[in-house]
Amino acid sequence: LPIVKHIPGHGRARVDSHTALPVVDDDLPTLEATDFAPFRALADAPWAMTAHVVFSAVDERPATLSPVVIDRVISGAIGFGGVLVSDDIGMGALGGGFADRAAAALAAGCDAVLHCSGRLDEMRAAAEGAAPLTAKAAARLARGETLRRAAAREFDRGTAATRFAAIVGELA
Repeated sequence: LPIVKHIPGHGRARVDSHTALPVVDDDLPTLEATDFAPFRALADAPWAMTAHVVFSAVDERPATLSPVVIDRVISGAIGFGGVLVSDDIGMGALGGGFADRAAAALAAGCDAVLHCSGRLDEMRAAAEGAAPLTAKAAARLARGETLRRAAAREFDRGTAATRFAAIVGELA
């Protein structure tokens, strides 16, 4: 299945979140009309990955660690209800220890936390901050698995191209 990245947007970021924390200072109406719009069109996707970007009109914390951004923007204004996974918590945009980063992402509303370096010490620390899967997250994962199994049976490239063109046309 595809994963929508990086919700609620990276388009106005001026720095690379792999190395630093991007801060977007545009007002909320502008963001809702532009940056968030493509994600509304994909709100029924089964999976999405957060952005390590601060949207100062909404919160001072990066989206991945912000219960306000996840609740009001990602779930609310965008309407996303699928599995929400963090971007890699090892990126330079986030500070603090790995246990704290993992715990903060889950507390903010992410269903799962992504850690990519493969370094055992970091993996152990991230696991210390993890919590059991919530019932809501388990339900979203089950929905995603049902969709994955259905998608694995049949794929019509022509239908997909037509749907993609329609979505892109709606955004123009």
